[in-house]
Amino acid sequence: MYRNLEAEIVRKGLLRKEVAAHLGCSASTLSLKMKEKTPFTLPEATKIKAFLNVDLSLEELFQSDMPQKGA
Repeated sequence: MYRNLEAEIVRKGLLRKEVAAHLGCSASTLSLKMKEKTPFTLPEATKIKAFLNVDLSLEELFQSDMPQKGA
């Protein structure tokens, strides 16, 4: 899960379906990406960061809290 991304969406008062619409995908697709079941592409991540208009870097915004494989 991307907690920083989720926090920024909530902080901006947005719904996931609004972010999904801006991204051009369904809310269920965005949900899979937020749960790290499927990856965000770099263009998608960049588009979300611009849409949210946050000062966080992409690395910070999309920092995963999932355990690393092999760690």
